[in-house]
Amino acid sequence: MKKYVCTVCGWIYDEALGDEDNGIEPGTEFEELPDDFVCPLCGVGKEDFEEEQ
Repeated sequence: MKKYVCTVCGWIYDEALGDEDNGIEPGTEFEELPDDFVCPLCGVGKEDFEEEQ
C-alpha cells in the first residue's frame, strides 16, 4: 500500500488506512478514489497529490 501527500498542505492519504471520516474504506487505492475527491484539510483535488517516496 502506498501513501500520497497533498502538495499544498501536507495531509497524507494512506491507502492502508483509507479515510473513514470521509467514507473511504481502509485498503482503497488512491486511483480508486472518486474523481471529485478533495483533500479534507485544504480542499484541493487529486491532481495536487504526489506519491510519498
